[in-house]
Amino acid sequence: MTFTQIIMIITYLLFASALDGTLYVATAVLGMCYGFQLLTMVPTVSELFGLKHFGIIFNFMSLGNPLGALLFSGVLAGFAYDSEAAKQHGSSCLGPNCFRLTFIVLASMCAMGTVLSVVLTKRIKPVYEMLYAGGSFRLPQSSNH
Repeated sequence: MTFTQIIMIITYLLFASALDGTLYVATAVLGMCYGFQLLTMVPTVSELFGLKHFGIIFNFMSLGNPLGALLFSGVLAGFAYDSEAAKQHGSSCLGPNCFRLTFIVLASMCAMGTVLSVVLTKRIKPVYEMLYAGGSFRLPQSSNH
């Protein structure tokens, strides 16, 4: 998950820079990163928090996408677009500056997610080392090798 967050930072910065020929590649890479995040989120949460309250936790995980879309696509992108359009003295905005602020904020959020992911990895590592110290916990341990 940390690796995909780093890739997402680079991708958002590519969007913000508006380099020629990067739109399609960056969109495909960003879609794959989102897919991987959604794919790994469910087993990670079930391992960390267990299955007792998984239904409630899953509902909160499901709220992430619509809440992020509202905050970043609706509020932040709308504000950035309107302020850039006002700077251009018109009702519409032209050029890469229209959404640059949005992509920089999204890259910053991914950077914060990367830091939090590293902190979580460091904090949870002793638990996994203790859990898997004797090999697989599903297979019975035998003294005959």
